[in-house]
Amino acid sequence: MKTRAFRIEHTGGPEALVEREVELGPPGPSEVRVRHTAIGVNFIDTYHRSGLYPVPLPATLGMEAAGVVEALGKTVTDVQVGQRVGYAVAGPGAYADHRVLPADRLVALPDALDDVTAAASMLKGMTVEYLVRRTFPAKAGDTALVHAAAGGVGLLLVQWLKHLGVRTLGTVGSEDKARLARAHGLDEAILYRSEPWVERVRQLTGGRGVDVVYDSVGKDTVPGSLDCLRPRGLLVAFGNASGKPDPIDLLTLGQKGSLYATRPSLHVYNHDPAELQESAAALFAMLTAGTLRVAHTTMRLAEVAAAHRLLEARATTGSLVLLP
Repeated sequence: MKTRAFRIEHTGGPEALVEREVELGPPGPSEVRVRHTAIGVNFIDTYHRSGLYPVPLPATLGMEAAGVVEALGKTVTDVQVGQRVGYAVAGPGAYADHRVLPADRLVALPDALDDVTAAASMLKGMTVEYLVRRTFPAKAGDTALVHAAAGGVGLLLVQWLKHLGVRTLGTVGSEDKARLARAHGLDEAILYRSEPWVERVRQLTGGRGVDVVYDSVGKDTVPGSLDCLRPRGLLVAFGNASGKPDPIDLLTLGQKGSLYATRPSLHVYNHDPAELQESAAALFAMLTAGTLRVAHTTMRLAEVAAAHRLLEARATTGSLVLLP
């Protein structure tokens, strides 16, 4: 069958995304075909488009979607035709009306979770799950700094951390974003464009520094993030919104207080199918209980280039979802 897809044939800016009709073969033995109903937009999509994270070309972009199973490979038994499913760890290919992908990358969506919320939250939410439960097992009494606290990941991070009893400080770009982040539980909003945020973090922690920094911004923030940590604190650098960070000298970690630094990824943390299912279950439990609220904006799939421009300009709050 043929399906509409938005792909890149060369790396570049948002204009590199082009609409194409592509041939979609039948599912292989362990694969399924899914009809998408909602598609999430994430910063990693812009990294694939720009070439920061190279992918074989031509490539249909997009890492996350919700939809309905339409066809099964002959060995697939875990999902059924007509079942609502979502995914966020299957590699690029979501910017399309239909997709064929391995069945073990899918998770069943609970009835209480609608497709748009699922597409707005799976990649970001499972990222937050591993960040707060496995990368740095956060606990009551800890203090965390969250960069881009009003973004899609940031808002979920703040809520999950508050649920665990963590004090949250967060950088934001405007007073409107500060209000949004506070409404989602942020304790202290720091306007990084108008105040020296490192000094403000030190002031808010009585000079001690924070236990962990969750840094999705990258180049512009990593050096300052290190200066915000307490001795033996952890820098979790999990994104590059402002560009690839400069290398960190290991001696610098020692000089600044025997610090730790890690660069985790959702693909590694949820590569194992069992861990993927456990991560999704933890996220869905938080969502269906109302502990996590997902802010999102919807656009049409045909507006994907505009969505990328908004994301890269840091002009969004919450998640962006494309509707086919």
